[in-house]
This record gives sequence, structure tokens and C-alpha cells, in this order.
Amino acid sequence: MARIGAKSRDTIEPSVLDRLNLGTEESASLSEALAVDFGILLGHVVPSVTPEEQQRVTNAAGLGFKKRMNLAATVLVEHLGNNAAELLQQHPSDTARGWAAFVIGNSDYLSLGEKLSAVRSLADDRHFGVREWAWLALRPAIAADLTQALVWLLPWAMSESENIRRFAIEATRPRGVWSKHIQKLKESPAMGQVLLNEVMEDSSRYVQDSCGNWLNDAAKSNPQWVVDFCAQWQEKSSSVATSYIIKRGLRNVA
Repeated sequence: MARIGAKSRDTIEPSVLDRLNLGTEESASLSEALAVDFGILLGHVVPSVTPEEQQRVTNAAGLGFKKRMNLAATVLVEHLGNNAAELLQQHPSDTARGWAAFVIGNSDYLSLGEKLSAVRSLADDRHFGVREWAWLALRPAIAADLTQALVWLLPWAMSESENIRRFAIEATRPRGVWSKHIQKLKESPAMGQVLLNEVMEDSSRYVQDSCGNWLNDAAKSNPQWVVDFCAQWQEKSSSVATSYIIKRGLRNVA
């Protein structure tokens, strides 16, 4: 039976926090993931790390979570080299696997296509948090080469895995969560239509929510396009999935 995660840091059992910091157990809630001591975990994940490298990560405890993930990834590459992600992708710790995603996303020698290929297993990870880190880590590269990214992501939007389909949508949300906006998609959401069309009748609520949120993002800067797009789909499909997505996408449109 899956462990029920703590709802706040204060309610995390000390023994659970110890295992999280040792890297022997996965977090079971966002509160647990946020409570992990990166410095301690780094020392257990990579025992050969130097005290100075470990201290760099510890000193960043007051930074935002995404900045801490990026810093840990930087330290790992400096210590382990370009194969750092490969060494971490199967680690028992969800945080360590998240670091692997940022190592891939931050790489300056991998092409966008190579980054997507390398992160795919993490995008389809069993853990909810790792799946979030996967798209967050790749989002800057996707935004920087959006036209090509949409080509690469089309087969993802058609994947048998709901996790992979959701990655394609979540990674390209015009506004997104914990991430910079993609200005091109805010101004021209029609660019993302090629992906949206593949999931507008998706059977997975996980994907439906992401698609509805994508449309809600777009509606904040281009409401008429979203209204027109949803109207076209209302004519095409009377499915429960499509109706749910449209309702979610238009929830803030007057």
C-alpha cells in the first residue's frame, strides 16, 4: 500500500525525513519533496562529492526550489561530467531523478531532440514529482526552439502513455507553473494547436486537466482564439472528455 504523504513539513515523521535525506525513500507529497535537505542527500547520492561542493548546495537552501534543482544539477555535472544524468536516472530518490532531468535540460552539448530522448523515461516516471521536473527542466530549451519543439513533441502527444502525452502539453503551456511564460504562444496560441488537437478527446483526466489549463493560459492573453477553438471542437465532438476540457479552458472567459 502506498504511503500517505505528509500535508505539511511540520507533520513529516523524523524517520521519514531521514530516509528522504538518505535517498532511500521517495517523497509522497509536495511538502515532503520540499523538505529534503539537498546537501545531505547529495552526499549520499554521490559519496565522492567534496565538502565544498556539498556546502554549495547546502548554502542554497534559502533559494527557490527550481533554482536549487538547477544548482544541484550544475554541481553534479562539475563532479561527475556529462554522464551525470545517466548515473542518476534509476536512483531510488525522486529528488535525485529530478536532478537528472535538470542535468539533461541544462546540457550545452545535447540538441533539443537529444534532450527530449534523454528525458523521456523521466517524463514517464512512476513518481509525480519527477514527471514535473522533467518538463520544467526541458521547458527553456523548448521555448528557445519552439517551432522545432512542436514537431518533436507531436508524436509525444500521440503516445500510448498518458504521462508522455501530458508532458507535451504541460511543457508548452503559454504561462505554465513555476516557469517563465512562452511569449510566442501567448501571442499566437494557434502554434500549439497541432498538439492540442491530439488530446482534445483524451481519455485521461491527467491529460484533460493539462489541456484545459493550456487553454486557460492562452485565454488570458488571447481569449477570442480560445473561444473559437473550443467552438470548433464543440461541433466536432460531443464526448465527455471534450466537454470537460472546454469547460476548464473557458473557466475564466467572461
